[in-house]
Amino acid sequence: MVVALYTHPDMLGHRPRDRHPERPARLTAVTDALAGAGDLDLEAREAPLIDDADLERVHTRAYIETIAELTPAAGVRALDEDTDLSPGSLAAARRAAGAVAAAVRAVAAGEADRAFCAVRPPGHHAGPEFPMGFCIFSNVAIGARVAQVAGLRRVAVADFDVHHGNGTAAVVENDPDLFFASVHQSPLWPGTGDPSETGLGNLANAVVAPHAPREAWRSAFAGLMAKMDAFAPDLILVSAGFDAHARDRIAHQSLEAEDFAWATRAIVEVARAHAKGRIVSSLEGGYDLEALGRSAAAHVRALQEP
Repeated sequence: MVVALYTHPDMLGHRPRDRHPERPARLTAVTDALAGAGDLDLEAREAPLIDDADLERVHTRAYIETIAELTPAAGVRALDEDTDLSPGSLAAARRAAGAVAAAVRAVAAGEADRAFCAVRPPGHHAGPEFPMGFCIFSNVAIGARVAQVAGLRRVAVADFDVHHGNGTAAVVENDPDLFFASVHQSPLWPGTGDPSETGLGNLANAVVAPHAPREAWRSAFAGLMAKMDAFAPDLILVSAGFDAHARDRIAHQSLEAEDFAWATRAIVEVARAHAKGRIVSSLEGGYDLEALGRSAAAHVRALQEP
């Protein structure tokens, strides 16, 4: 099983305000953990800068131009209470989105079986015309649109970040050939993702209470996988957030690294049934560095399984 690893050191150049949770050390924690895992055999590939044409599959031209114009020559500019731009942020964001687009094209062409994109900034809160929640471009949603152009018409997204991926949902909800399944803590920011939000029947949300046992999370996720199986996707994209780990203080969940591996195997099972095993995963949240590294390695290890 060939798993391609897309990343780039430019993504370390995105430097939000001091003590911001979404810090460069997150990416280093992931890449170090993957490099140190002797049982992983990943094919390293450079994350390219995304073309404007691919960005415009999700984002408006005005939004793309605004982000470029607001990127400071020095210091930090706040886009909202959570999301910052520094001088290196535009290149980082373009490479994060470019990683997913390139990975999707490689998997669609049969050049890789699966891919993991070790990227930052994350993307699942960014919408067509807004940044939000540390996110600038909607990396996975862009990947879904790229997949459709590459001939993989029916694309599903599995999002196990502890927060609801409202930006991805905003892109998916009006396209019956896209499917979005999210398991997330509720109540919790951003306050979206209620199970009643179903779009065209292509949104599936499962909520887990704060401090819920791991078994409750697994049960909720299994229900989502049954719905994704019924959708029968040609490709599965994963918004791989690891902030539901018990060590992560951004929320109140109880997961361990092996729970993310279990969830990944459930995704693989659906991919084998309908998508010839094709999966592209992209890093979202995860803010405790030790937990993040261990969880990402467990996730990629499960992706590497046939």
